[in-house]
Amino acid sequence: METPKNTHMINAQNPDDMQTLASCLNKVTSQGYAENFKVIEEGLQSIETGKIYKPDDIHIVNFFRFEGVSDPSDSAILYVIETSDNAKGTLTDAYGMYADPNIDHFIKDVENITKKNVTAVNH
Repeated sequence: METPKNTHMINAQNPDDMQTLASCLNKVTSQGYAENFKVIEEGLQSIETGKIYKPDDIHIVNFFRFEGVSDPSDSAILYVIETSDNAKGTLTDAYGMYADPNIDHFIKDVENITKKNVTAVNH
């Protein structure tokens, strides 16, 4: 199968590479998604640059949900994000009842969300 041009692949040759939040985060970071984002009242902020993005300024190119085996508080979701000015990074949140309501509200306002399979992040 031919890979489309302008595609960044996250090759999880070992499926275990994408089984934990830490391993998945390491994998996407190694593929250039190195900025860390947080949600503040004004929008999505890059921790590294301080720049703030509105929901229309971002594309969630993929997301991964991780469920704790024995403790629901271990559940998390990792969003892989590209911005309108080509910043690439991640946003992590708890999942379920422990989710940050500010992140949840912001993500609901994002219209450009893509879910890829666990072996690729395309843009």
